[in-house]
This record gives sequence, structure tokens and C-alpha cells, in this order.
Amino acid sequence: MRDYLITTDNTGDLPEEYLREHEVPIMFLPYFLDGQTYTAENSLPYQEFYKKMREGCMPTTSQVNPQEAKQKLAEYLEISKNIIHIAFSSGLSGSCGSVRMAAQELMEEHPDCRIAVVDSLAASMGEGLLVHKALEKQRAGCGFDELVQWLEENQKHLCHYFTVDDLFHLYRGGRVSKTAAVLGTMINLKPVLHVDGEGHLIALSKVRGRKKSLNALVDFMEKKMGSFRDQNDIVFISHGDCYEDAVYVKEQVEKRFGIHNFLIAPIGPTIGAHSGPGTLALFFMGDSR
Repeated sequence: MRDYLITTDNTGDLPEEYLREHEVPIMFLPYFLDGQTYTAENSLPYQEFYKKMREGCMPTTSQVNPQEAKQKLAEYLEISKNIIHIAFSSGLSGSCGSVRMAAQELMEEHPDCRIAVVDSLAASMGEGLLVHKALEKQRAGCGFDELVQWLEENQKHLCHYFTVDDLFHLYRGGRVSKTAAVLGTMINLKPVLHVDGEGHLIALSKVRGRKKSLNALVDFMEKKMGSFRDQNDIVFISHGDCYEDAVYVKEQVEKRFGIHNFLIAPIGPTIGAHSGPGTLALFFMGDSR
């Protein structure tokens, strides 16, 4: 039995093969589309999900409730008595709070177990990159308390920068007004956003045209890496069914910073329901978000 188990949520958008290889269990935040509930057992392939969105379907999502979280944590305790769960940002969902409630109940029922729930203050592969860093430290011999401390000290050094292709998905999520969405679409404005230190989505700037918005992500990376430049041995990129754009951003990062190790993966439906097709996100370590 392992000293401790690292778990996370499907909102980290780590590929299934990655999760299997590293033996990382996930909690699944469900989504709803065309009257159908989708869970880990029947999730749509991402291409089909985004096709439906492009055709006008509007999905919704739900957080994990405390009862569901307790059931999953109890399953994890059969693998290891000690668990570090890296949770989806509390600034974007109540799931982190649900898992904390469940963890407290289980530790009261099983005093020999330890469950630490770390709020990643992150989304998509930002959460995934934090999991990746945690796994690296675990393999290097980092203990339970040491890793929890590292995660809490470094979560705000995990930078998220992204752009969307369709402003109306941000309007649906309350990020821009309807007027801004209509006018922005008319003049081809593309917003650049990030996840701030409290785990909320914040709009940073707008540029005209898709290519400029992709270049802007790399510009922000240059500004933000600072003293963490050497810690970016790998960069994560996620995309809402726009793989060619992800490759373009990868090539720009390679050219400008000499980084050659990347993990590119699609944005899963639970996050994609809010960001929409055409979203492109870049994740790396930096001095601050």
C-alpha cells in the first residue's frame, strides 16, 4: 500500500492514458446536454460534445455533492489510508467544499486515516499541471505533509492564460455583457483571460483576430515566468477542439523559450460547457498569476 494517494477531479482535463499510467483516481463533475446526464461511465467523446455545441446545444454542469464525495473518498481509502485530493478551484465550483466536508466526516469515522483536500485555485490543465508537479514530488520521495505544504505555497505560481473563439459562451457564464458579446463578435475581438489568485476567471485584455490572441498568451508567459523560468521543464496546453491552434502556441513557446516538453490535451466537457469550442489555454509556472 502506498504512503499516500494523490487524487483529483475530471476538471483537470488530464488525458485518460495519463491518469491510468500514473494511477490517479478522479472525481467526476457531471454535465447535462439535450436532457441527458453524462458521468464518468457515459461521457461523450470531446469531438462529439463540441459538435453539439457548435450546432447550438447549451450544456450545463453540476458540482460533486458531499454524499458523492464521501463515497468516492471511501473507495480511495481502500487503496491508501492517506489521501491528498487536489480539487477544482473553489472560485469556480462548490465541489472543493463538498470534498472537504466528506473528508472531515471520514477522518472522524476512521481516525487512522488522513485526507488533505488542497484547493488548486485552478481549472482545466492548470489543475492538471499542479497534479503533475505533485506526482513528480511524490516519486522523488516527498512526504505527505511536505507535499501538502508545497502545494499550498505554489498553487498561486501556477499561471493560466487562455482565449476563447466565441464571446457568447462568456456571456452565458456572466463574464461579458450581451452588448459586449455582440459588438465584439462584429469586429472580431478576442479576449485574453486568466484565473486569478482567488481562483476566479478574470478578463485581462482584448485583441483583434485569432492569431493575435494566441500570440498574446505567449507574451503573457514571457512576462510572468520570472524566477520560475527554470521550473518550466514542461508546459501544458489545452484546447476546445482546436488542436492546430494548440500546436501553433506550442511552436511559439518552443521558439521563444527553448522549451520542448509539452502535454497537449482537449478541454473536457465539464470545463468546455462554460468555455466553448475554440478555447485555447496555456499553463506554466510563474512568479505570480
